[in-house]
Amino acid sequence: MARIHALGDFEQLVVLAILRLEAKAFAPDIRRAIETAANRPVSRGALYATLDRLEAKGLLAWRPEPGSSVRAGIPRRRFWVTAAGLRAVKRSYRAVATLARGLEGRLGSAS
Repeated sequence: MARIHALGDFEQLVVLAILRLEAKAFAPDIRRAIETAANRPVSRGALYATLDRLEAKGLLAWRPEPGSSVRAGIPRRRFWVTAAGLRAVKRSYRAVATLARGLEGRLGSAS
């Protein structure tokens, strides 16, 4: 039986940002997406530790892509969500949606 991974709050944000960014899911873009959507600062250390942890759990994968001349040709890692990662974030999303249902008056609008 496949291991079921529970995602923490920040892990959920990282996975959702990668899904949203699709082919542009590089660490700086992931960081900006989370900072913008969640209106919270994201340190590089926290992001890279989370990316590494999610990869170790088999929820993310990455491949190097050639760097630009601005980066002196240093490759960048492009991330994507694995099938296991998609199952994990779906499970987390369903749980939050189920618990939040009917609480709109207490929670206010999503924005």
